[in-house]
Amino acid sequence: MIAGLLTIQIHLHGISSLKDKRRIVKSLVGRIKARFNFSVAEVAAHDSKARAVIGLAVVANETPFVDQQLDTVINFVQRDGRFYIGKIEREIFSFNP
Repeated sequence: MIAGLLTIQIHLHGISSLKDKRRIVKSLVGRIKARFNFSVAEVAAHDSKARAVIGLAVVANETPFVDQQLDTVINFVQRDGRFYIGKIEREIFSFNP
């Protein structure tokens, strides 16, 4: 079993309230969940208006597939024009039952 973890730090511009930020983050999380078979959540910077950290996880049988899925999600997020991307961290773990 291969698990891929991804954290994406996003910086929001022109946001005047936490409500606006949460609307954008909730929309992004929902779009990722609907399009990809990932677990997704906002994992840090909950009280910051200017940034958010999104955590994603995927599990599969093969490392190349996990790599491809992580790349696809990164490209998907990069195409969203409501924010710019800061730091991206990815990790892949292999578990042998």
